[in-house]
Order: sequence, then C-alpha cells, then structure tokens
Amino acid sequence: MLVAMNIEDMLLELGHEVAGLASRLAPALALAGESRFDAAMLDVNLAGEPSFAVADLLVERGIPFLFATGYGRAGIEERFRGRPILQKPFRTAELGAALATLCLPAGEIGGVVEG
Repeated sequence: MLVAMNIEDMLLELGHEVAGLASRLAPALALAGESRFDAAMLDVNLAGEPSFAVADLLVERGIPFLFATGYGRAGIEERFRGRPILQKPFRTAELGAALATLCLPAGEIGGVVEG
C-alpha cells in the first residue's frame, strides 16, 4: 500500500487525480468494469495474480492504460506487448512521460492498480 500511496503522490504532482486503487484482482476487475476514469495504470502482478483480465476489460471499454512492472516487456502477455510499459522502480518524470504516451491531458487517472 505504501507504493500505491507514493504513486498517488506522483500523480497528484503531475496534475492528475486518482479515481481508485486496487491491490487484488477481484477489486481491480470491479474498478475496471464499473468506474469512470480517463486512463489506468496496471501492475502486472496483483498479489500473485496477473492483471491481464483487467487489461481486457479496459480494452473493451476503450480506456487507455499502461503497465507498471519490474519484469520488463517479457513479463507482458504477447497480445499486450505493444502497450506502454513503465519499468519499476520509476520516478515522477518517468511516470509523466509514460502517461504522455497515452496522450492524456492532466485529469483523472483511475484504476491505479499496484500489487
């Protein structure tokens, strides 16, 4: 949770709001399927479970997202390897640059999912 709070601080510093946090798959799926937000950041590993089902929901809803991972591109399922990836650990400037790849103005970032 400390990491999620740190990321939330970074997002606020960059001019974004956080619409929600989830550290496990079931709440992340609920957040991705029901909440309103402009973009999402997904940790690949949510308490030992991959977040690719969450990514599927975001694709269905047309919500841009990026992956945050320490595993690199090799840890991403093949079908998602073209999505933006933020290598952990990262700094605020790197997060800002990754969000810029989603072509987002400052706004609401939802579903910040951190495992």
